[in-house]
Amino acid sequence: MFTGIVEEVGTIAAIEVLDGNAAKLTVKGPKVVSDAQLGCSIAVSGVCLTVIDFDAESFSADVMAETLNHTSIGALAPGKRVNLERAVQATSRLGGHIVSGHVDAVATLQERVPSQHWEVFRFEVDPAHARFIALKGSVTVDGVSLTVSGVGDQGTRSWFEVSLIPTTLAETTLGATDVGAHVNIETDVLAKYVARLLEGGARS
Repeated sequence: MFTGIVEEVGTIAAIEVLDGNAAKLTVKGPKVVSDAQLGCSIAVSGVCLTVIDFDAESFSADVMAETLNHTSIGALAPGKRVNLERAVQATSRLGGHIVSGHVDAVATLQERVPSQHWEVFRFEVDPAHARFIALKGSVTVDGVSLTVSGVGDQGTRSWFEVSLIPTTLAETTLGATDVGAHVNIETDVLAKYVARLLEGGARS
């Protein structure tokens, strides 16, 4: 489990395609490997990956076809910057919100609107996932825990907005994200469980 509080911005060091269904990803991130162990979990731009090898500067993880096909991980290239977070410890403060590292959808950045003290990002997302995104609720964008500041519909698509403070823009990859870019979205796990329970009640 994670909290969506980015610890370090790392860099993709290498991607080795193992076959048509998998790849080995090597990520440079000295801080997140400072106490790494084989089998531990590290979130890479919101995707929970398992460490299979590491040294003092970087770690490697196997990536399955499901992850390559349904997250932005499949589009990464060496040199690309990524948000990194180690799994939360039971004694840690929960600074963001409960994040599983299981990406629900890939959204598209529609626009960035700057102001004096923050910048509003609007993302387009499929309505099937937008129903789990609520005004003033939490959403994870590329591994960053954010508060939803606006929601709406646009034709057959839906959108949501988040307002980013200067620290978030400077200390995560979101500050360098261009309009049109694809990002990993994880909706609130509590909302998904509530929806599932309500669906079960409707069938009974």
